[in-house]
Amino acid sequence: MEALKILEKGENLSWDYDEDADVLYISMGEPRKAVGVDIGDGAVVRYAEEDGEVVGLTIIGVKERLLASLKAEVRE
Repeated sequence: MEALKILEKGENLSWDYDEDADVLYISMGEPRKAVGVDIGDGAVVRYAEEDGEVVGLTIIGVKERLLASLKAEVRE
């Protein structure tokens, strides 16, 4: 597999959170056709096949993870 280009510039970074599905979508630049790769723990990296540039990240269960983490800290 060829190397991926990961966020060379911080501009045009946008995000959208779907509260019903508890999913956070992060996009780099204008939306475009991409391939998703599940990297585990509810995270999917999206990259453009033509140039190997990462164009987005999807994180599943954001609120659930945050609440679980906060509860664990309170117990400690």
